[in-house]
Parts: sequence; structure tokens; C-alpha cells
Amino acid sequence: MSNEGDRLAIDELCALVNLPRRTVRYYIQEGLVDRPAGAKRGAYYTKRHVERLMTIRTWQQAGLSLERIRELVAGGGESSAPLPPPRRRRPGEVTLRTHVTIAPGVELVIDPRESGLSPEAVRAVVRRTASLIDETRKEDAER
Repeated sequence: MSNEGDRLAIDELCALVNLPRRTVRYYIQEGLVDRPAGAKRGAYYTKRHVERLMTIRTWQQAGLSLERIRELVAGGGESSAPLPPPRRRRPGEVTLRTHVTIAPGVELVIDPRESGLSPEAVRAVVRRTASLIDETRKEDAER
């Protein structure tokens, strides 16, 4: 941190968490991060700000929307929590799912946000599943 103990200027904070000033200020405006202590040129940030910004980054990389992060922060979500539990779906909420036909009569349904699988990983799962189904059908025919 800076020479003054745990106090960080906005530029130091942004460099430390690798976020642009604009993003940090947006998060403050949206209530995701506390306002800095002090005022105007004397404003400073602390370890708590760093932890909250890193938590927000972790949650975003895990696929949580800013809306969900806002709910967690408002509900007193611990900044040290590695990953919050998923939000329960509400009536009328729209979700997207990928339906992949593996074989006649066999379909794989994937929620891209919840699965955390990249498109390449989905293709690998499909190939392995199709191979397993082929092997199982062959074994079944031999019986």
C-alpha cells in the first residue's frame, strides 16, 4: 500500500486491482463498493475497498451478473466469501439453455452460465457422451 499505512489514492487502488478509474467509480455509484474515506483530494481507499473489488471480480468471472452481486452486497455478502450460492430462479425468469442431440432419443441440456463450460469443453463432453452411448449400445447388442 502507500506510504501512509493502509491509505490508497484512486490511482494506486486502480493499479492494485487492475481496474480503470471509471469502473471503480461506477461500482461506488451503484453501491457495490463503499465511498472513499475523506473528501475531494484527501479521499483515500483502504484494504476493505481492495477486498471488495477483488470479490466483485471473482464473482463476475464466475458468471454472476452485477444485479446478483448487488443483491449479495445489499444482503451483507461477505467480501471474503469465495463464491456465493446461486440465486433461486424466480417465476417468469427467462433462462437460456443449449440442447445438444447426442444420438437418436438422447439429448444433453446445458445451462452455459451455470455449467461454466467453454464451447470447447461442451464439444468434448458431447464427443465423450456420444462415444459412451455407442459403446453401451454395442455391449447391449452383444448380450
